[in-house]
Amino acid sequence: MEEIQSQSDHYRSSSSSASSPASRVPSSNFFYLRKPGAFRQPISFEDSPDWEDTDIEVKVEEGGADSINTATAPVSPSLSKINSGSLASPPLPEGANVARKTAGASIAWKDLTVTIKGKRKYSDKVVKSSNGYAFPGTMTVIMGPAKSGKSTLLRALAGRLPDSARTYGEVFINGVKSHLPYGAYGFVERESTLIGSLTVREYLYYSALLQLPGFIYKKRSAVEDAIHAMSLGDYANKLIGGHCYMKGLRSGERRRVTIARELVMRPHILFIDEPLYHLDSVSALLMMVTLKKLASTGCTLIFTIYQSSTEVFGLFDRICLLSNGNTLFFGETLACLQHFSNAGFPCPIMQSPSDHFLRAINTDFDRIIAMCKNWQIIKADIGVFMPLVDDHGELSSVNMDTAVAIRTLEATYKSSADAAAVETMILKLTDKEGPLLRSKGRASCAIKIAILTWRSLLIMSREWKYYWLRLIIYMFLALCIGTVFSGLGHSLSSVGTRVGAIFLFVSFTSLLSIAGVPAQLKDIKIFICEEANRHSGTLVFLIGQLLSSIPFLFLLSISSSLVFYFLVGLRDDFSLLVYFALNFFTCLLVNEGLVLLVASICQNTFWSIIILINIHMVMMLSAGLFRIRSALPRVVWMYPTSYIAFHTYSIQGLLENEYSGTSFAVGQVRSLSGYQALQNVYDVSVDSSSKWENLLILFLMALGYRLLVFVLLQFRVRKALFPHCVSCCSNNTNNPR
Repeated sequence: MEEIQSQSDHYRSSSSSASSPASRVPSSNFFYLRKPGAFRQPISFEDSPDWEDTDIEVKVEEGGADSINTATAPVSPSLSKINSGSLASPPLPEGANVARKTAGASIAWKDLTVTIKGKRKYSDKVVKSSNGYAFPGTMTVIMGPAKSGKSTLLRALAGRLPDSARTYGEVFINGVKSHLPYGAYGFVERESTLIGSLTVREYLYYSALLQLPGFIYKKRSAVEDAIHAMSLGDYANKLIGGHCYMKGLRSGERRRVTIARELVMRPHILFIDEPLYHLDSVSALLMMVTLKKLASTGCTLIFTIYQSSTEVFGLFDRICLLSNGNTLFFGETLACLQHFSNAGFPCPIMQSPSDHFLRAINTDFDRIIAMCKNWQIIKADIGVFMPLVDDHGELSSVNMDTAVAIRTLEATYKSSADAAAVETMILKLTDKEGPLLRSKGRASCAIKIAILTWRSLLIMSREWKYYWLRLIIYMFLALCIGTVFSGLGHSLSSVGTRVGAIFLFVSFTSLLSIAGVPAQLKDIKIFICEEANRHSGTLVFLIGQLLSSIPFLFLLSISSSLVFYFLVGLRDDFSLLVYFALNFFTCLLVNEGLVLLVASICQNTFWSIIILINIHMVMMLSAGLFRIRSALPRVVWMYPTSYIAFHTYSIQGLLENEYSGTSFAVGQVRSLSGYQALQNVYDVSVDSSSKWENLLILFLMALGYRLLVFVLLQFRVRKALFPHCVSCCSNNTNNPR
């Protein structure tokens, strides 16, 4: 404690310009102005919502120039004093209507500790004994430097931690110790995958169809409400963009679309991980004003944030400040300034409060100070001007040890009236049970499959780069191979050349399927994003993906087969042409399954393409053209590679289709059957039904690859990202909650 006290005294003496906030405010408009002594008042119990009166009252006075009112329970006297000098929200347009009212829910957490094995080098505890709460109609922000436990705490509250995590403590929803049911909350990831070929309204509408049961008009109403709530009316009919589109929505609008997707369910609580991620200052302010308007409808907002501007900071209601998993403060946003001042670290004039907080608790600044000291030693020699460094080699006004500052702030908070008020508030919230949140209905699996199929077909029709360009390339390749091998005739000498033409057609077109890797990876990312919030399902995704790919693959197979079949001059029989196209279609179906499997394993474009090229190379070598299958080395190449290669069954079926029932004259007396003519060129079966057996094997392989994808997504991706309920208790035991 002597070290802490001496460090605090040293900081006070070196920051003479950073006196208490109230004495430094030059104007009453400065956002953290508060009446003298107001900072020391604890949080009032009047902040607690009244469960008997759950109606949310939202008021927007005529004229539209007033600040956005918080739709919540009675406001505490201390918060009223803060609002008297807070930053006014931008005016609403004349005649504007506030979004649909939402029945929010309170959430409180007590002694919440999260451990993740291997997450930290020095400790498995990512969040340590955190206490806090959030009310309807308010915005509660979890702030801290990188790796402070912000996202982990947010996921713990939402029940979305990975299986490797263990949670200890209690989480109460409306005073009830329970998990959040489906539809009662929304969770927005830091990075979400959007569908660039859809407009904003289309994207949200398909999302509503996947999430909501009931009639179409209700879903359209939910979509329009979400568009209005996130101020997306001007962008509703614009393409989201990305991928093969040069233009699209900017990062701010795209971020609001991801939030609007969760608002379709009209959740009681909305969790957002870094809503200002990759946003500039203007987009960040617009985002927070929009969220403030959303909170005014009664929704409970909890989100993480790394850093904010002064204007954005003035919009927060409560702040939970974390560092290395420790709670350094929880309470009203402006009271945090007084907390830092009481601990000996007042916020200097003309500095953003969030910048000041992070400067005090971010250990990365110690390295910067050390670098500045080194530069200070040699700056006279090299003539470098260091405006941030004073004559003592210190950063001006921040010459403190970060570890000492963290311990000072933590110790000051634990002994403060704010910490006691938080504990008392949690006791009051949990003393009386409120309305129990119920799970909302979902769309049936059949409807989800139909929606995903139709949506994928719409995407295919618009994304020319991944689909229509592939069709042109396939036809061009078929044209090239067909013209090279045209005019072969039907003599015995043309058998070997014809086998080579069919082998090249099957092998090269199969190799071109690798061009679909980006599209498959995008589908997987969209599935992961939707499955995270239980909008979809593994089986639903795979069936929808299969059904939507059939028309496109059928178009590919018909167009390419017709070009190749007639240019090479295969047998003029309609039934043989139908089998050729069906065999090639099934081959493409197997290829799509293989690409989907590799993309699911790698989830990276570069490595997926490299692995697929090598797989196709090995399959082509063992398919039987370069060396007949019976002569291949039995270990590895014949067993099992030649039996795994789909090229083998496709080419065998096509050759049996072409030469079954044919004969070639040798001299004037002797003749050879088609099987005998192929005997020294390629292994085929003498059985007339063998080509249908090969076709059946291809169908089974197509289903087998998708079955492997199902298992992989169910037990690998799902296990990592979509956890089940984790154990949680109040006495640091492993009993489930």
